Amino acid sequence: MLKLFQQWMAPAPEMDVAHSLYDQVVSAARQPVFYQSYGVPDDLDGRFEMITLHEHLVLRRLRREGTRHADLAQAVFDVMFTDMDRSLRLMGVSDISIGKRVKTMAKAFYGRVAAYDGGLDAEDNGAALHQALDRNLFGTTGGGGAATPLIAAYLRACDRLLLDHSGDELAAGRLVWAPAPTAA
Repeated sequence: MLKLFQQWMAPAPEMDVAHSLYDQVVSAARQPVFYQSYGVPDDLDGRFEMITLHEHLVLRRLRREGTRHADLAQAVFDVMFTDMDRSLRLMGVSDISIGKRVKTMAKAFYGRVAAYDGGLDAEDNGAALHQALDRNLFGTTGGGGAATPLIAAYLRACDRLLLDHSGDELAAGRLVWAPAPTAA
């Protein structure tokens, strides 16, 4: 009975890898160039948007593996939203409204995933991706202007690198990112 209880209480094996991948997502999303040179709002919304962009790329790559890494993809998603929950609590959001706020964030995340997937897959010279970035990443500032195509190019470069990156590397907790744009 004790062994059964220990197995039930043990974290899923992919959770350590999911935490590592999410830490790399957050590090990529927090690069100062996005906020200082490209005008991404350096606030809760802007940081959520940058994490969402990078998380989306990781989950997009894991989806390409089919069911092979479905548990890892779910774990990475769960780690992100556990972190969002924790962050809201640290900011003093009441326990009563946490669930509603996290649900709103999850809904926003899924909307962005659809928009960014559509933009990355579109053959429209980047128009759909630019619109998605202006609407979401720069939504509170009225658009990214000259920064939008540069961030779009960065996302496309990251997407290509991740596509060429093996699923086994991802499953081992190793990500690759394109260099962040250096000036707007």
